[in-house]
Amino acid sequence: MLFNSLSFVLFLVVVLALYYSKFLNWTSKKGMLLLASYIFYGLWNPPLVALLWISTMVDWTAGKKLSVEENERKRKMWLILSMVVNLGFLAFFKYRDFLLDNFTTVVNTYGYGYQSQSMDIILPMGISFYTFQTMSYTIDMYKRKTQPAKTFLDFALYVTFFPQLVAGPIVRAQDLITQFYEEKKATVNQFIWGIFLLTIGLFQKVVMADTLLSGTADKVFGSDKLLHGVDAWIGTLAFSGQIFFDFAGYSTCAIGIALMLGIILPDNFKYPYASLGFSDLWKRWHITLSSWLRDYLYIPLGGNRYGILRLYVALMVTMLLGGLWHGAAWTFIVWGGLHGTYLILERLQRRYLPFKITKWNGIFLAFITFSCVNITWVFFRAREFDTAWNMIKSMFYMQIDGEKILQSFSILKVCIVVGLLFLCHWIMRNTSMKEVSLKIPLWILGILWAVMLFLIAIAQGSGEQFIYFQF
Repeated sequence: MLFNSLSFVLFLVVVLALYYSKFLNWTSKKGMLLLASYIFYGLWNPPLVALLWISTMVDWTAGKKLSVEENERKRKMWLILSMVVNLGFLAFFKYRDFLLDNFTTVVNTYGYGYQSQSMDIILPMGISFYTFQTMSYTIDMYKRKTQPAKTFLDFALYVTFFPQLVAGPIVRAQDLITQFYEEKKATVNQFIWGIFLLTIGLFQKVVMADTLLSGTADKVFGSDKLLHGVDAWIGTLAFSGQIFFDFAGYSTCAIGIALMLGIILPDNFKYPYASLGFSDLWKRWHITLSSWLRDYLYIPLGGNRYGILRLYVALMVTMLLGGLWHGAAWTFIVWGGLHGTYLILERLQRRYLPFKITKWNGIFLAFITFSCVNITWVFFRAREFDTAWNMIKSMFYMQIDGEKILQSFSILKVCIVVGLLFLCHWIMRNTSMKEVSLKIPLWILGILWAVMLFLIAIAQGSGEQFIYFQF
């Protein structure tokens, strides 16, 4: 079920009516939310709900054992069980074909003539998100950083809470499970702000991403021709704007829907295209994933505790695996490798060529960061490595006679939308939407709200799924 569909609007109205019903106690309301979450997920492919059940049962059992077990060897075994099950699901459903294809290529270089058999596996929606979320619970339990969930219902709802189930934010147990212990009701202000956030999220997705930008990005990246440099850059900028509006739109919807239930979810984006370097970028883009990778991968790999070389290795490995988390393809690994390279170069610059960031050079640094990010988006968006490489060659004019496939209107539209997006991020980088809204007269907010609703209603989007659903 998609947030940007009429069926979801009806679904949400029913959920809210039951949630605020006086005939249900808190336990019954949590049970209703759990059932609604399974329905929400199961409408894509009902049998895949079984994967949620298995992950939930395994990690609930492992967490209970870890909370009472004192024998270190047995504790490690319970942690390993959780990781084997969760990572095993990921490996089978998401990475099997990728690993098998690469294995086949390697062995066939030695003349074995091996042929792998395709199984045509369906990728469960959002498997990477809920796998990382439930894994964080057992890892924190093993490290004794969190308390076990009080009831199975609380834990199951933590794993499957429908607003953020499919594409995050990835929430830690201590930040979400504890909110289920006592009855939650949104205040009037929270409920209205939640609806407003849902509207903004849908506006970002339906109007900005799908209607204004996706067509240009799809046309450029779907072309089998060698493109002119201008077209390559415009297509990349279009995707840069599209993926922000699409993913930030989903996160904003999720936060707004949860707030309407009185549940607080963490921010996932803080105006990332105004980042002053790549360390800053990963504090602003997909914040809950970057913090997960930091806490459960980068720090265990050594972080910055064992010298500069170990730091660089930890950074690169973390970003390579972060790229692989997004998709089972070499293009995603290259995307992660580029980000790892950027982070290492940034640390080298800070060490050997330090300079003070001021308001005068800050926007230039943000523009350079944004430009470098766009280069990485080429590998993220391209379906094949050859397509990505041809795009890079076009963008840097390493080939001549590139073909122009975009009309002037499309070029102008993308330049205006993405240019305004960059300036908006720069203006808003040290504040928040909530803070700004408090300074704007209510009648102006009302007009902006009405305009967004009108544009959502007339938008020509086709109800496309969110980009991050595939991860």
